[in-house]
Amino acid sequence: MPPNTRENGAAVLVAYASEHGSTREIAERIAGRLTRAGHRAEARPVDGAADPDPGRYEAVVVGSAVHNQQWMPEASGYVRRHRAELGNRPVWLFSVGMSAALGRPLRSMASHHEPKNMPALRDEIHPVGTCLFSGAVRRGDLPPAGHAAFKAMGGHYGDYRDWDRIEAWADEIAHRLPEAQAA
Repeated sequence: MPPNTRENGAAVLVAYASEHGSTREIAERIAGRLTRAGHRAEARPVDGAADPDPGRYEAVVVGSAVHNQQWMPEASGYVRRHRAELGNRPVWLFSVGMSAALGRPLRSMASHHEPKNMPALRDEIHPVGTCLFSGAVRRGDLPPAGHAAFKAMGGHYGDYRDWDRIEAWADEIAHRLPEAQAA
């Protein structure tokens, strides 16, 4: 259940980079959850050409699909381009990988490793929090060589998004927004 509704809640941007739609759907769910908690939240894609202006919001959540163990260039570029604005407001970061889709030996290891470029992003904007989620992996999402490597790692296609965990994280953000804004 979302936290109690607040009157005049914070304006929150949920910015995201998504290649196949899984991260977009997570961003939309987070924005919806924040809205139900009384905040004015909207999910918007980042692409460099028409970036949403983080200066128009009181708080920002930025998420990215993880490819080759890194955030997508669109998302990491967004953080770098807007580091001044992001550094002056509460920010949360989330990553969407495929750890839950991997075979047992790799799953545990991958679920505890953040994207390689996350430490640098954290150093630039000092987020309130970060989170790593598993996404959906469909056969058509991978090129033939990627499919072969995925299968060699014991991977299984499917939707591994844990909506309860995603919503709990969004609820935590909604609950922490007033204290984060005051800091």
